[in-house]
Amino acid sequence: MDFSLQNHHPYKSHPNELALMKSPTSRLLRVSSMIVTTLLVSAPMLLAQEAETAPANKNALRKFVLDGGPTMIFIGIAILALIALCVFNFINLTKQKYCPDDLKMALMDHMANCRVRSAIELAASHPSYLGRMMAYSLPNIDATHPEDLGRDGVEDAIADFSINENRKGMTWINYIALVAQAAPMLGLLGTVIGMVGAFGTLGETGSADPAALAGDISVALLTTMWGLITAIPALLAYFFFKNRLNNLVADCHHSAEELLNASIQTVNQDAYLAKIPEGIAV
Repeated sequence: MDFSLQNHHPYKSHPNELALMKSPTSRLLRVSSMIVTTLLVSAPMLLAQEAETAPANKNALRKFVLDGGPTMIFIGIAILALIALCVFNFINLTKQKYCPDDLKMALMDHMANCRVRSAIELAASHPSYLGRMMAYSLPNIDATHPEDLGRDGVEDAIADFSINENRKGMTWINYIALVAQAAPMLGLLGTVIGMVGAFGTLGETGSADPAALAGDISVALLTTMWGLITAIPALLAYFFFKNRLNNLVADCHHSAEELLNASIQTVNQDAYLAKIPEGIAV
């Protein structure tokens, strides 16, 4: 969302202005021009004057949070949800929970010696992503096809497992994307509420008095500010955790390929050695 301020000139009234604006449309345009000009031009001055005349007991919490109105409750919930989701994903998306080195080494020892059943038992007893993936896919190894040990079936099982598991992992990451999309909308809602209040105050007083509009302007600006403050880190966190999940899953797939290749190479060791020349017969 791109907000840019263009050059506006302060509103100036003329003696014959009331006579020129007789239609409802012209009157609405006049009121809109007054409030927009006040918001865009006078907002910094109003905030500075309010800071100077504010009572001593008006702390930063009230000035930057509570003055934002009831919409700040929902933005606060979004901030707490973002923090909780980030902590959860930091704890959940770790190498130890996806592709631990100790499990990989133990499985490599079993697969290099073609102890597939032992590898399945070990993988089934480990709660990591790699352990569950190998426990799901290794039973598809077919010893009646020694040239590739039924590689296609194993890879299909790995793909099926990844589709199901990645959907679960992306669920909590997608909630971060939801926060990133909802926060600016909540900020915009607060802005609209502040604008409605400003128009209401303007209609009651009949003049664009900056002091009378200061509270509504504060609501509009604070909610927009906190909506963006919430959305920008949420967007960064979403792509960070998404890439982290993809990298961890890619490591697991690479490890599974190494394990399968180790067994295939052991079974076809003589064939592999026959392809490698050792000197030239004279």
